[in-house]
Amino acid sequence: MKRITLFILLFTTFSIFAQDKFKTNTAIVNFEATVPFFEEIKAVNNLGTIVLEPETSTLLCTVVIKDFRFKMDLMQTHFNENYLESDRYPKSVFKGKIEQFNLVDIGETEKEYAVKGKLYLHGKSKIIEMKAFIKKVPEGIQISCNYPIEVADFDIAIPNVVAGKISKTAHTNLAGVLRSNEPMYVTLK
Repeated sequence: MKRITLFILLFTTFSIFAQDKFKTNTAIVNFEATVPFFEEIKAVNNLGTIVLEPETSTLLCTVVIKDFRFKMDLMQTHFNENYLESDRYPKSVFKGKIEQFNLVDIGETEKEYAVKGKLYLHGKSKIIEMKAFIKKVPEGIQISCNYPIEVADFDIAIPNVVAGKISKTAHTNLAGVLRSNEPMYVTLK
């Protein structure tokens, strides 16, 4: 009987400290490339994927380009066919590391982290740095980050006819609540 109790205790302890990946398939990605005095250029994608591997501090984000939604259908068509060429380049992927990340340090108060990694978009890649805001919520771990994307860095051609109406920098925001199948270490107060 003592062996079974010891085995259960060791298994429970291991489960608390060995964390699986945290993931969501419903991350929200917004971007805006609006120029003052011209039509609003904004889109939202509610189907982004974020994966966090606490053991290696790796953050992986994947977005299907065709899942971005605009207010106007014509903008969405131009975005997919002319600018991002989503049939040819269907996804955007970011893979990076969260600096000085430790799952034990995550609490109910939002904490700022530096993230550095490679963004793949439109057949090109670039090292980018951004700030991530992370905190524990009842459903899991909440993460949000803002980062600018320079369209020239990814060879996204904007025709001269509309070049003055579209910002050369797309301001992007990523947010989601990540969940794990493994039990999470919870601090009791």
